[in-house]
Amino acid sequence: MSRHAPARLRLGVNIDHVATIRNARGGEHPDPVRAAEIVAQVGGDGITAHLREDRRHIRDEDIARIQAATSLPLNFEMAATEEMVAFALRHKPHAACIVPERREERTTEGGLDAAGQHNRLAPIVTRLADAGIRVSLFIAPEPRQIEAAMKLGAPVVELHTGEYAHAEGEARAVELRRIADMAALAAKNGIEPHAGHGLTYDNVSAIAAIPQLAELNIGHYLIGEAIFTGLASAVLKMRELMDAAR
Repeated sequence: MSRHAPARLRLGVNIDHVATIRNARGGEHPDPVRAAEIVAQVGGDGITAHLREDRRHIRDEDIARIQAATSLPLNFEMAATEEMVAFALRHKPHAACIVPERREERTTEGGLDAAGQHNRLAPIVTRLADAGIRVSLFIAPEPRQIEAAMKLGAPVVELHTGEYAHAEGEARAVELRRIADMAALAAKNGIEPHAGHGLTYDNVSAIAAIPQLAELNIGHYLIGEAIFTGLASAVLKMRELMDAAR
């Protein structure tokens, strides 16, 4: 293990798509709160939940229920809107990760343009931070976005790993280097780097081996694997791969 690496790479589990399955039929099952409880039982380090404008998966009432069900820190993914800021200030999650959001997208596509939206984001970051909420920005692994996070005073960035996950061969190696370089740049400037999006059993090891990364947030793949093996088993296998990479 690198002497610069955190003692343990944290695993945050995004449970949005348990709610997606629930909402496909209506009713209360499967319950994302039960998923949060299972993650806590098997040693997960955090729960991620994205309350979207259209409420396509997580519902408003789910957030308080998740917070009450476990002592794990909640990473609340949110768009940079007044509605979501007000919601975050009411519920006081451990962290708020500001993500781009477009109603027509299936999932979050690409990173937040923190560099191009400084004036819009600055008061939001300040309000959340003043309330004791740890602010994170979900950004592409680009120097200008790291610089923007520095100017905004965000203590955390989550590097979008989607391009890496979808690339092959030499292109994947290029994307991996970008992520590693930006994780190092963030850490050098006092920002804690996280990473996530599109990570699987097959591609997580190289990302987990980046010494500056403190946390990975993984959701869709784990919920998909849980259909076949159970959520506890899926989380434990991902944890094992992450630990082996360090």
